[in-house]
Amino acid sequence: MSFGALSVASGLTVLQTCVLSILLFSGGSQFAFIGVIAGGGNPIAAAGAAALLGIRNAVYGMQLNALIQPRGWRRFAAAHVTIDESLATSTGQTEPLEQKRGFWVAGLGIFVLWNIFTLAGALAGNAVGDPKNWGLDGAAVAAFLALLWPRLKSREAGAIAVVCALATVIAIPFVPPGIPILLAAVVAAAIGWFGYRRGPDGEGMEPDIDPYREEAP
Repeated sequence: MSFGALSVASGLTVLQTCVLSILLFSGGSQFAFIGVIAGGGNPIAAAGAAALLGIRNAVYGMQLNALIQPRGWRRFAAAHVTIDESLATSTGQTEPLEQKRGFWVAGLGIFVLWNIFTLAGALAGNAVGDPKNWGLDGAAVAAFLALLWPRLKSREAGAIAVVCALATVIAIPFVPPGIPILLAAVVAAAIGWFGYRRGPDGEGMEPDIDPYREEAP
């Protein structure tokens, strides 16, 4: 609803808002697009900002492609509904069948509801007033936190989340929209990589392979 209302307020028609929501279907990218338009930017700049935020979905896609292994037309459908929520719901399961079910239920369910409420928000338009007065501008942030919180089961995960959040906040004033979250991803990857290289005891890890060891019969 927040996206629909803000999109109409930024100058898009109800039809343009709904088509954008159906074809793009990535909350952060959609908000980035209309944010640039509302600020007086041209559609090319708006598409660039949306694309930067959408890069993370490509990373999700590589992981989910290996996880659920869609075939045929399902590959295209899976690519379209690869979002934060479908990734989190799928990877939160342990059984392969439940991983696939979690992905499709979350992805398709959110696609339907997202577009229904986009239309509702667009039709309400100015009648809703400023979406911030209703707290709708914080809905996406709340959803991200709800997805993240259950995954912070260790001190290490919490520390990485804090470091990445700080990196994002520091980068926001200096780089275009979409870049801070990518920088945070790079920071997380670097921490994970160097942590793996050093090993749990703080020393470098070497492959546990003995070329002279004979296998037991």
